[in-house]
Amino acid sequence: MLWCRINPSLGPKGKRSSWKERIVSLKGIVGVLIIFIVIMGGLLEGFFTPTEAGSIGAFAVGLLAFITRAINIKALFKSLQESLVTACMVLFLIAGSVIFGHFITVTKIPMIAADWIVQLPLNPALIIVLIGLIYLVGGSFIDDLAFMILATPIFYPVILKLGYDLIWFGVFIQLIVMVGVIIPPVAINVFVVRNVTHDPLNTIYKGVTPFLLSFVVIIFLLFVFPQLALFIPSLLRQ
Repeated sequence: MLWCRINPSLGPKGKRSSWKERIVSLKGIVGVLIIFIVIMGGLLEGFFTPTEAGSIGAFAVGLLAFITRAINIKALFKSLQESLVTACMVLFLIAGSVIFGHFITVTKIPMIAADWIVQLPLNPALIIVLIGLIYLVGGSFIDDLAFMILATPIFYPVILKLGYDLIWFGVFIQLIVMVGVIIPPVAINVFVVRNVTHDPLNTIYKGVTPFLLSFVVIIFLLFVFPQLALFIPSLLRQ
């Protein structure tokens, strides 16, 4: 909203709708709402894992698209072809990241960095900032999941020793590595968008920048106010 206030051309005003039109339009969300409730309910009740939930959600959305005739067989094969091209590109990027990750592991750079950080005579908050920077740099070179698997076991004892909540830390580093997969040199997410839209990288980064800045603001707020990440989990625990 603030970005559109600064540059109104990014979000021009649309045609006003009556309350009747708004209520009638809600019928279009019924199917999606049911899918959302089933997926989130199944996750919270432990009926399936997040990966299984993704598969179930994709199947349900595809089924809904066929029922509502939003897609046909021709469009389905075209989307599968485009998905295959994008998936192959991402897999090659991840393959390169994994090879580089093995190099990082062999050189013991994360272990050395962790030992160095723990021994620093710094305030715990500054140590968290340093750990965050390591995740940011690592996530920009290596696949985010691969780097989290590599680095989290190393920093886990450090976070426990510093007394920080592990759920908060999980959310915190996830947001940081999400920034990492957008910034160079690897920038997997940006290359995926480029492959789909065929736009030049400078155009994509112009569009990404406002959201990237918002991520930085969110990470800062989460660092200052940890309860932002712990509020909902605390309710679920009860």
